[in-house]
Amino acid sequence: MGRVVGIVLLGVGTFLIALAPLVRFQVAEKLIAAPADQYGITKLTADNAQYFSAGDLKVLNATLEITVTTRGDVTDAKDDRVVWDQFTSVSDVTNSRPGISMTEFRSAFNKYTGAAVNCCGASIDKQPVTLEGQIFLFPFGAEKKTYRVFNSSTGKAYDARFVSEDTVNGLAVYKYEQAVPPTKTQTLTAPASVMGMTEAGDVQVDRWYDGTTTYWVEPTSGVPVRQEQQRHEVLKTQDGVERKPALIATARFTPETTADLVKKATDSKNQIALIKTTVPLVLFVVGLLVVLAGAFLVVRRRPAPARRGSAEDS
Repeated sequence: MGRVVGIVLLGVGTFLIALAPLVRFQVAEKLIAAPADQYGITKLTADNAQYFSAGDLKVLNATLEITVTTRGDVTDAKDDRVVWDQFTSVSDVTNSRPGISMTEFRSAFNKYTGAAVNCCGASIDKQPVTLEGQIFLFPFGAEKKTYRVFNSSTGKAYDARFVSEDTVNGLAVYKYEQAVPPTKTQTLTAPASVMGMTEAGDVQVDRWYDGTTTYWVEPTSGVPVRQEQQRHEVLKTQDGVERKPALIATARFTPETTADLVKKATDSKNQIALIKTTVPLVLFVVGLLVVLAGAFLVVRRRPAPARRGSAEDS
């Protein structure tokens, strides 16, 4: 009976040992993915900002509050892709002007790598756009290197280079910086007098954007837990002369948003460690112990039967 149990244990243990690398290298890769049903709200603030108010036809100084709502489109999430819609609203709290700017961004990306996928009506403010680079997330297991990251203000991707290791609320992160060169983003019509020009009538004005975005990314999950956007947007007439600031501000995640993202990144990091490290290790160790127990039962020798007494022995 013991030999039969030993053979069974050898089979079970061998199976568990073989299962460990399967979970680590195949099952884990399929389980670790961006969610199709994403829903989240992030908030940023920008103190001492300057922006051109279309309603007032002048430049205002203000503290800006920025609310970004991200929602996954489950119906268009198929195979390896997810589709997220993002709505951004900017309000001037100093001068009591809500909704001074509203933008929409629809994107699709690979749920395993965060890399852009061009499909599903990708657009910025309903205008089709070609996506490239990382969208929203850095890769799972982000490295100390340069990544191309999509910038929805310009509709292009730019290098985000690794700068240093850092901590955010006690969480170890990688810091990346992305510099965006001056890029024309919009052409408008405005009264010449508003632009400080003496001629009569309206003139064409181009909006130019440049800036630096800094990301603090938890590398295991690829989640940016802190972000700072230095935006420098100006209005230039067709002769290339800068006439007015359009938006000059440094926007940062609020402490509440950062704390929330740190918690989510920590939970994600722990789940990934469980799937990729703890579970395979437990399977391997348990499998090894079961194999050893089975081998012991198979190879151990049965005790010799006791000799019976007889008349000759007495």
